[in-house]
Amino acid sequence: MLAYRPKFTPIAKRRELEVKGSFVIPLSTDTFPIKGNPGLLTMDAGLWNSSSSKINSRSPFQGRLFRTKNSQENLDRFIPNRSAMDFGYAHYMLTEGNKKGREKENDVVTSPSQQAYQKQLAEAFNMNRTRILAFKNKPPTPVELIPKCVLSPPPPPKSSKPRRYIPQSSERTLDAPDILDDFYLNLLDWGSGNILSLALGNSVYLWNADDTSTSELVTVDEEDGPVTSVSWAPDGRHLAIGLNNSHVQLWDSHSSRMIRTLRGGHQARVGSLSWNNHILTTGGMDGRIVNNDVRVRSHIVESYRGHQQEVCGLKWSPSGQQLASGGNDNVIHIWDRATVSSNSATRWLHRFEEHRAAVKALAWCPFQANLLASGGGGGDHCIKFWNTHTGVCLNSVNTGSQVCALLWSKNERELLSSHGFTQNQLTLWQYPSMLKMGELKGHTSRVLFMTQSPDGCTVASAAGDETLKFWNVFGTPQASKPAPKASTEPFAHVSRIR
Repeated sequence: MLAYRPKFTPIAKRRELEVKGSFVIPLSTDTFPIKGNPGLLTMDAGLWNSSSSKINSRSPFQGRLFRTKNSQENLDRFIPNRSAMDFGYAHYMLTEGNKKGREKENDVVTSPSQQAYQKQLAEAFNMNRTRILAFKNKPPTPVELIPKCVLSPPPPPKSSKPRRYIPQSSERTLDAPDILDDFYLNLLDWGSGNILSLALGNSVYLWNADDTSTSELVTVDEEDGPVTSVSWAPDGRHLAIGLNNSHVQLWDSHSSRMIRTLRGGHQARVGSLSWNNHILTTGGMDGRIVNNDVRVRSHIVESYRGHQQEVCGLKWSPSGQQLASGGNDNVIHIWDRATVSSNSATRWLHRFEEHRAAVKALAWCPFQANLLASGGGGGDHCIKFWNTHTGVCLNSVNTGSQVCALLWSKNERELLSSHGFTQNQLTLWQYPSMLKMGELKGHTSRVLFMTQSPDGCTVASAAGDETLKFWNVFGTPQASKPAPKASTEPFAHVSRIR
């Protein structure tokens, strides 16, 4: 009886067949009687160690096999990854696949409905795969050495408010015949009673913004006129009118009658007016500035001396403590109310000489104390900002044309300026960046005068083209919350026990 002796591969040949953690042994039908097709049997290093430790002791890769036994990384693409394989699906493909092959050989005909059912079943169980073995895992996600947030630009900040629409055309246009085309005068003002006053030659007209009615207040005599300035008192009822004969008249707009005439303050025309409660400050062509107390008979209470030429701009600060004056001598003076003297001319607090033309446009900031904006005439073209507490010029912007008037918005941090040649436009600026937000065009001559409605939304402008235009440039005012009613009962905030 012959003994069965398996054929072993020589050691040298076996070492050549070793592959990083697996041993590949050629099998043939005469070596082991195995059903199925003969081929290559791949065995894991751990399984091979348990059955043939003698061969492993001779293997030069023994240390490497133990090091990579539990590793999740596949260093060789020919080594299957068991954790990534579906053995149930592999068994199905090895068994049922042969049945399908035999069915094709026997030409078994199936109905279309059965084929559709088998297709949906295969898709539901993920049986449309073509590979059984998995040799490697998915590549790891790359690590970003430099985060994208560093390389990409930061997102633009979200604006808290949507950008306001600024109409480019006027809402209303009225005729203003015989208006004086004189840069040094102030012929337009809008009072707290929502009535606008406009001087046209020797006459003063009133336009009621509530009912759009127009009325004539006064027409002065030829020897007294023309009218050179108008200004409403804080009560919105009384109007001050400066005349070319150096006098100032006070009128009651409700009764359309003159209350009194202020004389003796100036030697020439009165081109600028500004109210501070019951004090009416007047500026004349003689360079004098006079405080008039309209409650008493001797109305001249203080005077300011500093300008060498006509005073064309006057504005009291919102606090009533400082007065800004601009003149045709290119100078701005800041006067302090606390240092005024009735005996002698009061000396200024600050003197600004940076403008190179007449300074008529003056405007105090409503939201920042001690901030004054000023505009220069035809030879200057600049808007300057001043800290009247320290006397420092904060900023200067060249507008490219004559600055005739300035208005701050009461609702936003914006400034509106009116200009002369060449475009005769109104320019809206954002403060403090001084970026242009819009330009309003419509006048054909320099826009000499501007005034603002009591709610701060509408601006009226008058120009040498004898037109009066209304612009909705500052938007709509925010609805103010009603103030809580004050309780007259004492200890109303203390809870009671009943």
